[in-house]
Amino acid sequence: MTSGTKIGLALGVVAALGLAGVAAFYSGLGDAGNGSCSAAAKTAARMAPLAKGEVAAVEIRPRPEPAPELAFSGPDGKPLTLADFKGKTVLVNLWATWCAPCLKEMPALDVLEREMGGPDFAVVAINIDTRNLDKPKAWLAENKVTTLPFYGDPQASTFQALRKAHKVEGMPVSIIVDKTGCELGIIQGPADWASADSKALMAAATGRP
Repeated sequence: MTSGTKIGLALGVVAALGLAGVAAFYSGLGDAGNGSCSAAAKTAARMAPLAKGEVAAVEIRPRPEPAPELAFSGPDGKPLTLADFKGKTVLVNLWATWCAPCLKEMPALDVLEREMGGPDFAVVAINIDTRNLDKPKAWLAENKVTTLPFYGDPQASTFQALRKAHKVEGMPVSIIVDKTGCELGIIQGPADWASADSKALMAAATGRP
C-alpha cells in the first residue's frame, strides 16, 4: 500500500468519524427539541384509554411537548406562571363570566379540586374577564365555589397563548400539564370534571394508583 493510499484511508476514517459525530449531535438536539418531554409520553399512553365518557373530548398528546407559557396572577395578586406549579400535575382551565358553558363547569372543577387537590395535583382555573373585575369573585361566592383559589388574567393573554399554540377559538378550554411542565392533553369545550371518568383520568395523569 502506497503512502498516498494510506493517507487517503486515514482521511476517510476521520471524515466518517466526523459525520458520525455530527449525526449524533443533531440526534441529541432532536431529543432536546421535544423539550425533555419523552417521559411524559408514558403518562399520556396511560391516560389515553381513560379519555372516555364524560371526558371523551379530551385530546391526549401522543408526543407531549412543553406547555405554552402562561402568565397570570395568583390569589394574592402576585404574578405567576405555569413554571410555579412544577412538581404538580395541573388542570389549567380558562373561564369567564360571559361564557355560559364555563360557568356551568365551575362547580364541578371546585369538586375536583376539593377531592383530588394536594401536593401532586391542582386545578388552576384562570379567569379572563377584562372588565368588571370584581364580578368573577362575586359570582364564585354567590354560587358557593369556595375551594378553587382565584387566578386572574384581565389581559386574557393566556387565551391568546393557547389560541396561538393550538388554534383555539372558543371557551372554555382546558389543558392538562404534568409535573415537569409538559402538556398531556387539551379539551376545547366543557366537561363534567366531578365525574368518575374525570377523576380516573386525573389519577392517571398524576400517577396515582
